[in-house]
Parts: sequence; C-alpha cells; structure tokens
Amino acid sequence: MDWNFATAEEVTAALRAGEVTSVELTEEAIARIERLDKAINAICVPDFDRARAAAREADAARARGEDRPLLGVPVTVKESYDIAGLPTTWGITEHRDHVPAEDAVQVARLRAAGAVVLGKTNVPVGLQDVQSFNEIYGTTNNPWDHTRTSGGSSGGSAAALAAGFGSLSIGSDIAGSLRTPAHFCGVYAHKPTLGLAAPRGMVTPSAPALPTDLDLAVVGPMARTARDLTLLLDVMAGPDPLTQGIAYETRLPPARHERLGDFRVLVLDEHPLIPTGSAVRAGVGRVADALAAAGAHVARHSPLLPDLTEGALVYTRLLFSGAAARLPVEVYEQMRTLAAGLDADDHSLASTRLRAMAFSHRDWIEANDRRELHRQAWRRLFAEFDAVVCPITPTPAFPHDHTDAMGRHLDIDGVPYPYYDQLVWAGVATMPGLPSTAVPTGPSPEGLPVGVQLIGPMFEDRTPLRLAELLEESIGGFRMPG
Repeated sequence: MDWNFATAEEVTAALRAGEVTSVELTEEAIARIERLDKAINAICVPDFDRARAAAREADAARARGEDRPLLGVPVTVKESYDIAGLPTTWGITEHRDHVPAEDAVQVARLRAAGAVVLGKTNVPVGLQDVQSFNEIYGTTNNPWDHTRTSGGSSGGSAAALAAGFGSLSIGSDIAGSLRTPAHFCGVYAHKPTLGLAAPRGMVTPSAPALPTDLDLAVVGPMARTARDLTLLLDVMAGPDPLTQGIAYETRLPPARHERLGDFRVLVLDEHPLIPTGSAVRAGVGRVADALAAAGAHVARHSPLLPDLTEGALVYTRLLFSGAAARLPVEVYEQMRTLAAGLDADDHSLASTRLRAMAFSHRDWIEANDRRELHRQAWRRLFAEFDAVVCPITPTPAFPHDHTDAMGRHLDIDGVPYPYYDQLVWAGVATMPGLPSTAVPTGPSPEGLPVGVQLIGPMFEDRTPLRLAELLEESIGGFRMPG
C-alpha cells in the first residue's frame, strides 16, 4: 500500500493491527519529502531527527499497550505555530532567528494525541496573502501545476497534503486561509466555529503567546478526507486550559442528519460584489446536483439569507481594522489622511478597506454591532436550513503573482478584478464566526482542483463535516495530482 496517500484513519487502523510501524511510515514520508519537495517547497522547516525519535517512541508506546487518537501518525504544522526549538517567523525577515521555547496549544495537543510532527509548512509574509511566498523560505508551488499558487496562508500545508507529505496538517483561517488552499490543492479543510479551538501559540513572533481570543481568526484541521477532518478536529477542539481549566470538555452536538437526502441546503453561486468564474460555478453545480439526486431539499434563494453586500462590508471593516491596529503610528496617520481624501460616495471594497485601516474604536464598535445583527439573521436562516453551499474564491488556483498586492488583479474568465475583492466569499462564514468545511468537487476544464465550502450553524461543526463525508461518497473527494 502507498502509505504516503493513506488517510489518517487507514494509517491508524494499520498501526493498531501491526501492519506497519510508525518508524516505517515516518521514514517513507521523509524519503518522499526529500525526493519531491524541492519542486514544491511545502515543508519550509523540516524536523526529521525529532520526527524519527517521536516515531520510535510511538512504536514503543504501542508495544506497551497504549493507544491514542493519532499515535504514530505523521503530520505537518503551519509555520505560524510555535514549536519549541524551531523558528517561527511568519515569513517576516526580521524574525528569521525567532525560536520559541514552548509549543503552541495545538502542537501540544497533536503530541499528546501521539502524532509525529515532520516539520513546518510555508506561509506568506505575515499570513497576509492568498499565495504562500516570502524572502526567508521562497515560494510554495501548487502540486497540480507548479506555475500556480497553492493558496495562502496555509498554502504549504495544503500543498504538503496534496503531495503526500503526511496524513494531516493544522492551519489557521481569518480570510479563507484554510479553505482557499484546500480549494486550490484539492484537499479538505475545516474552519471551526469561532472560539472552538484554542489558538495560543499561533501568534506573530513579536507578540507573547497569551490565552487571548482572536477576533475573526481560528485554527483548524486539514486532511485528504472529510472523516480525517473530524478525527483531527476532535483533537484540536476545546478552550485554552489557562482560561477554562483542564477538566473542561468540549461537547459538540451531533450532525443534524446522517443521510444526504435529509439535508436542507441553500446553494449560492452569485455574490453581488464579484462574479463567480465558470469553473467554480460548475463545482457548486456538481454539489447541488448530487444533493438533489439524493433527495435533499435544495433551494437557490431564500429571504432569510443575510444581505451579502452588507455582510461583505462589515467583514472588510472588521478584518482590515484588525490588521492595521498595530501599524506604526506614522503609517496609521498616513492611512487616516488617505481615507479622509476619499469621495464620500465611494463605497467600493477598496475604499472600505482603506477606511477600515483608519478606524477609531467607535467605528469598530459600530461594525461589531452590525455583526451581531448578522449573527441573529444567520440563526434564523439555520432554523430553516442545515447548511449553505457556496464558493470559497471565484476561481481555481491562479498563476504566481508577486507584484505589489494592492495593485494586483484577479482574472475571472478574462476580466480583471481587484485582487482582495476575492475575499468576500471567505467572509460569508468568517464574519459571523460560523463553521465552514472546504470540500473538493472535481476538476476544472484545465484539470485544476475546484472546491466549495459548506457553511453550518454556529457550534454545530459536525453538521457540515457530516455533509462533507456524504458528498465525498457521492461525488468523490481527493484525487492525486496527475
């Protein structure tokens, strides 16, 4: 069996049955990375010596009769997570020598579950791009087409999974950073409900690793199957022991349904602020057709849907005001001057981004109040529907573009649009804090992966995860790059 593309579930079963050892799995994974990763550049910080030691310990633990959820399973970790003894730079050159002394909460949970950490995966500078490249580690290529991006900011993790470098990975998401790379590379990812998984230690190198709740941002699992997402989410879920106590146990409600035909689904493929490319629209259509064929209730419109335009504007205000909050004073003052010069009638996303970077606290409170109204509207919608199916971004993976980000454009079926406008689809779930599972739907006409997101009710993460499993059975899931 090719263990490099086996699921975590299959690997765990084989380890328990004595069909393979963790040392064998780890050596096979390391050999594959050393052979293939030069062309992909997914693993930016290898940790092979410690991985081999962890694999030996996992085999010894199993020989003693121990069994843990991920005992002996090779995994990778996004570079932005602290791992004791390894650099955490976020791709920022002035932090290239920053080496934390303590594991992030989620790295500690992986180790406690018995996982073998192969190393860290590449990211964009400051995690602030839909591509993964930086001056320290270089560019991560898409395993399907090396001339195209693997996505960002968890692009190294998605590329690693698609290339067969480990069974699982962990990433983070504030603007699609789990979902977009999964969509671009043909793998699975889950953006948990805001606050479900503790983020401590997934922090910029200049900041202390404190048990603080993040606004909009989450940490979450990536895998090659939907069931593996659930397996890893169960390891990751739960509050920070520094704030909630070690005895606290997170209990998510079960999925609303077990059969595909029982789901009530709202399907969206149009956003008022940006077109959806034909390849992604076709991917949404494949999911809608599979649901309808199974007897599910499928709607294309609902008066209960919160206003997507206002939602995108609120999301943009929250996202960019947060991103700019720690800018140097002189840069912040420049943003204020530029924002003051905008036409009062200009309500474009670009102007909204600039105004948000000059927000006052009063402005932020107003945006947060609008978010709470949207959350209430989503609660009403999820009384009538179980999930919403919609795009993650308007296009499949696009060619590498390392020009100035604010001047870039995204080509959607031959027409250029402002680069950052593509974030509006990610914001549909992020702004209200809803769980969202990214699933592959099949290839584009060019042979590139196309994914969609399944958005579920708050703290009902198991509902979109179960829907993802059922769709995988119906339309297929991960495919090895050709």
